[in-house]
Amino acid sequence: MKLYNLKDHNEQVSFAQAVTQGLGKQQGLFFPHDLPEFSLTDIDAMLELDFIERSSKILSAFIGDEIPPEILEERVRKAFTFPAPVKQVEEDVGCLELFHGPTLAFKDFGGRFMAQMLTHISGDKPVTILTATSGDTGAAVAHAFYGLKNVRVVILYPRGKISPLQEKLFCTLGGNIVTVAIDGDFDACQALVKQAFDDEELKQKLGLNSANSINISRLLAQICYYFEAVAQLPQEARNQLVVSVPSGNFGDLTAGLLAKALGLPVKRFIAATNANDTVPRFLQNGDWSPNLTVATLSNAMDVSQPNNWPRVEELFRRKNWRLKDLGVAAIDDDTTKATMRELKSKGYISEPHAAVAYRALRDQLHPGEYGLFLGTAHPAKFRESVEEVLGEPLTLPQALAERADKELLSHNLPADFAALRELMMSKAQ
Repeated sequence: MKLYNLKDHNEQVSFAQAVTQGLGKQQGLFFPHDLPEFSLTDIDAMLELDFIERSSKILSAFIGDEIPPEILEERVRKAFTFPAPVKQVEEDVGCLELFHGPTLAFKDFGGRFMAQMLTHISGDKPVTILTATSGDTGAAVAHAFYGLKNVRVVILYPRGKISPLQEKLFCTLGGNIVTVAIDGDFDACQALVKQAFDDEELKQKLGLNSANSINISRLLAQICYYFEAVAQLPQEARNQLVVSVPSGNFGDLTAGLLAKALGLPVKRFIAATNANDTVPRFLQNGDWSPNLTVATLSNAMDVSQPNNWPRVEELFRRKNWRLKDLGVAAIDDDTTKATMRELKSKGYISEPHAAVAYRALRDQLHPGEYGLFLGTAHPAKFRESVEEVLGEPLTLPQALAERADKELLSHNLPADFAALRELMMSKAQ
């Protein structure tokens, strides 16, 4: 598999290099040189396969002969040990539930596949994973790499700006997992990660890698559950399918669009954001003007400069698709709360991010279409806000209950690269 740097097309790397490096020169994202495409007959046959077999075929189409198919399938089997069911919410709407993994969020798919790929590629060479999280990524990456040999993980997150239960899920592990609460927002954390990758000494000494959705292995893994969703739908729904994706850093939407590029029958996508509406405003008026990030109820989407957007634009350019055909919506907190209550009245308990996606979908779905919105996290991961909005207690799933009373092991740092560098170098000793 060959990939090129979106900021410098002359920089071309293999899949193994892209997974290991994370980012290219000038902090450029890697993008596939070849965009494979399955025929309609291939797609129909693949939708009859089980999740592991089908996912292995999808990933092999991109990765090629760099990883033998039988080894790839074995790694996929180790990564995807949980289902991605579609739950019917209304006659013409379903929710793709991506929260049945160990950390109850969609990031488990990408995090666990990346861990399998990195350990396969790196062998015995020490690696330091450095990543920023607005919530779910941190937990997924921490649990995916926890206890793995020769891997240290450093996770930055905005102090006081993620849900307490999310924090408990990944900041209580210790061992090879180092968590750092930064005084700032998610964008400040992301900026620190980028600075670290510009520091050649740090990169070389620690074997730096990023596990954000910018890493190509995570992105490719996420393509697989879009196929799994369609495999569960009746033929009439497949023919008129609209998918609404809660969007913060836009990795999930990028994966969905790559699934469409492979030939998956999706009529259109909707990018559903909260008040951090850089992309909806850009598609409406052509002006890319990120505002300061604002805190919202759907806090994992509180991102005003989405890292994956250049990949979305590149894919549209390569496929000759029109950006104006991408649906967009910006849903405020009051509407999110009202939508959570509306879903409850239909018998479906949702957290804020899925509610944002459902609202955008319901508002833009046409008669005769079938809508699918992504449930990216278990409602209990946002227990405080969900209980307050819905007015009833939630039962904690075991994965959260067993961590709720554990002590936080995080370091507290200002949004200052020198302080972060010192901490990382000390942990390397």
